[in-house]
Amino acid sequence: MADDLHDDLHQESDSRRSQNQEEEKGEEPQKSYETILEQEIAAGLTELERPAGALLLSGLSAGLDVSLGLLLMAVLRTLTEGALPKPVSEILVAMGYSAGFLFVVLGRSELFTEHTTLAVMPVLDGRATLRQLGRLWGLIYVANQAGAAAFAAFLAFLGPHLGIVEPRVFGAIAAGVVDHPFWVILLSGVLAGWMMGLLSWLVAASRDTIGQIFIVTLVTTAIGLCHLHHAVAGTAEVLAGVFSGQGATVADFGKFLLWATLGNILGGVICVALLKFGHVRTRH
Repeated sequence: MADDLHDDLHQESDSRRSQNQEEEKGEEPQKSYETILEQEIAAGLTELERPAGALLLSGLSAGLDVSLGLLLMAVLRTLTEGALPKPVSEILVAMGYSAGFLFVVLGRSELFTEHTTLAVMPVLDGRATLRQLGRLWGLIYVANQAGAAAFAAFLAFLGPHLGIVEPRVFGAIAAGVVDHPFWVILLSGVLAGWMMGLLSWLVAASRDTIGQIFIVTLVTTAIGLCHLHHAVAGTAEVLAGVFSGQGATVADFGKFLLWATLGNILGGVICVALLKFGHVRTRH
């Protein structure tokens, strides 16, 4: 009887082990592109259906949060210029830039440049209208700009009084954004919008928070290191210079905002939303 009981337990153990192995084999190491697309569409629909007040508050939060990257950029630039080799300083400043995007993406706030891809997917799939898309874009864009402008004014006042940022640094950062012909800002904005749309796709493809942190840091550090034009983060950068009387004027800001916004939209919609949606749906 003892031998029979031992055999039964052994068989049950083997059965469980075999079942666990089958489950592990059944788990795909990567999400399929159909799964990623459906996640993007579902997330886009959720945002398109949110009340206007919720979108405005979330967009305001995103504008403030992403601008925290400017605080780190300005402090790091103040501390490292002349003390470290320029390439090292540039890399550190770019990593500071990425922190603002980490706060937004992991905090699930509404950033305009994510929705140049995310919110377009349901429209392409026929589950939402252009009117809904325009409403979402308009609300989030205005709220993002308000948040970025408010933080820029706050930081331009507080930073020098705390002794953590020199006003000339705000001017240098602002000048680096606006001192370009319009077509350079436009094309730079296209590349930034493309990378932000890709970020949204890759975050959906990621299986865990650690993977999302790595993706956001990699993509946005690259944007910062290459000095690409982002319509929301760039607003904080330029207006901090305007409010400090350093490196940029209101007219410079207007030129930047127009061409960077247009470029971000083109990059997110064409280079990511249309291509990703097209190659997945074409199979069907």
